[in-house]
Amino acid sequence: MCGITGIVAFNEEGKKYLSKISAATYTLIKRGPNGEGISFYNNCALGHRRLSIIDTSNAAAQPFTENSERYTIVFNGEIFNYKSLRKELESKGLNFKSQSDTEVLLHLYILDKEKCLEKLDGEFAFAIYDSQNEELFLARDRFGIKPLYYYKNDDRFVFGSELKSLMAFDIPKIIDKTALQLYFHLNYIPSPYSIFENVKKLEAGSFMKVNLKGICEEKKYYSIPYSTELKNVPSYEAAQKIFKSLLETSVQQRMIADVPLGTFLSGGIDSSIITAIAAQQTKHLNSFSIGFKDEPLFDETEHAQLLAKKYKTNHTVFQLSNNDLFANLQQILDYTDEPFADSSALAVNILSMHTKKHVTVALSGDGADELFAGYNKHAAELKARAGGIKAGLVKSSHGLLKKLPKSRNSKTGNKIRQLEKFAEGMKMSPQERYWQWAKWSGYTSAQLFSKKYSSDINTTEFEKSKSNILKNISDDYNSVLLTDMQLVLENDMLVKVDRMSMSQSLEVRVPFLDHKIVDFAFSLPANYKIDNKSRKKIVRDTFKDMLPPELLSKRKQGFEVPMLKWFKTDLKSMITNELLEDKFIDEQSIFNLEEIKKLKAQLFSSNPNDAVEKVWALIVFQYWWKSLTP
Repeated sequence: MCGITGIVAFNEEGKKYLSKISAATYTLIKRGPNGEGISFYNNCALGHRRLSIIDTSNAAAQPFTENSERYTIVFNGEIFNYKSLRKELESKGLNFKSQSDTEVLLHLYILDKEKCLEKLDGEFAFAIYDSQNEELFLARDRFGIKPLYYYKNDDRFVFGSELKSLMAFDIPKIIDKTALQLYFHLNYIPSPYSIFENVKKLEAGSFMKVNLKGICEEKKYYSIPYSTELKNVPSYEAAQKIFKSLLETSVQQRMIADVPLGTFLSGGIDSSIITAIAAQQTKHLNSFSIGFKDEPLFDETEHAQLLAKKYKTNHTVFQLSNNDLFANLQQILDYTDEPFADSSALAVNILSMHTKKHVTVALSGDGADELFAGYNKHAAELKARAGGIKAGLVKSSHGLLKKLPKSRNSKTGNKIRQLEKFAEGMKMSPQERYWQWAKWSGYTSAQLFSKKYSSDINTTEFEKSKSNILKNISDDYNSVLLTDMQLVLENDMLVKVDRMSMSQSLEVRVPFLDHKIVDFAFSLPANYKIDNKSRKKIVRDTFKDMLPPELLSKRKQGFEVPMLKWFKTDLKSMITNELLEDKFIDEQSIFNLEEIKKLKAQLFSSNPNDAVEKVWALIVFQYWWKSLTP
């Protein structure tokens, strides 16, 4: 993986910013510590930071220009089928000067233009400048595994792998209030929004063309093939055979590298399957997991070691204390360009940091939960739709459940929290229930923001964005998984893995997100994926013979950072005397001071309930907000 950035100037005023390409490129050094390249044209500049994975020689350095010097590419990602594509191109008489997938991608674009995207099996974001037509072409992979931000005004168009590279071009730092509302509901900002007005994320499965007249054309080239009327559905047994073959091929393709490679092995089903398949394709597979010695409720290293022993992987466990997690907190807050409050990013960051000491590429199990219904909320949604006596009893107990103490950091407290959420959701339509269960901090604008700030908020735009997110939710259960793929996976899970791994210069590959697997998953009925007895049913049944029985019988375990302990100890001063201090909140004029006071009182009470999640979202935003004016 790498970091890319660039600028197209529409006029003389825009040309003044071409010189900032060097600073913009340098901001991406963690994404690409192995080299830097910059190319200048009359109205365009391209920058690249390199993390060498395939063809580590200088012949593959970027920006990469083909022999006629008309086309130049900057590319972040990997094309896993590049060898077969190269053979196809060579059969047409093309000669290559490197062994890289970058050169294959560039020649494929020259021949097929945007049609080339349909042939790619990979994770990518790239930009190609045509110096003859003076046009920039940008594209992002089908599921948004690799990021791409852009900004446009009357003078210039700038883009980059991270928001920090755009900021080097002196873009306006005006908060997008719709994005802020979405953040305080979801804990992240979904595409196409970013925290800044006029800064957008190129949506997954899309490409864009930009010319010197300032005309930008954006189109989708891929959408998940979803239909409520499934045709030619294979039998369950046949579907297992197809799925097994697809995933084995995907893992094999994603093991192509000219640098050391390993797997993340959490101890869960998905990473265990990926590790088991990979171990059968190489003699000395490295696998890595982290344990939480202060939080045994969230420690899965015992199950990870069972799998590692079965397949004789070179397994390394990093045992972490709460102090280890806390020590990395500021690093994460400093690296994140826009508010992102998924606290499990801490664990991914530390796992990536330790893994990078041994390998440069790691395979992960991300994507399986969204594709095949692996989350607790998926089981809850199935029960809510089915109804019945048990569901009805929980629904009728909503008033009592609201009064009971709740916490994510104890089994009993977490169960009460889940039951209350379920009871509340039972009263809603499928769309509203999805939105309710998607929330973390869950503030309404009227509660959280000051009257002055609220007066400038466009509630119509927020409702429009919400409706767009929920537009596919229907009585068909697969519609929930489709929405998870487009919302949760793209904007939370993949962002978390990309940012945290790239902050450590580690490339992570996700075999479950081969587009052939995704297309296949959405050709199957929901009952192949989930029923009253099992989540990720076809995943478990297909690979049960490859896994230790203890893994198949264990409950799904997420990871929660011990925020409450920190808020009452190490972070208390930051909350009360700095980021949420009364005078600062009042002068900032964004938040409702009285609501913040109530929240702090609840946090430090004997029953903090959901104050922990709300305070964390606020801390992340406040830390980011202060970074704007250092």
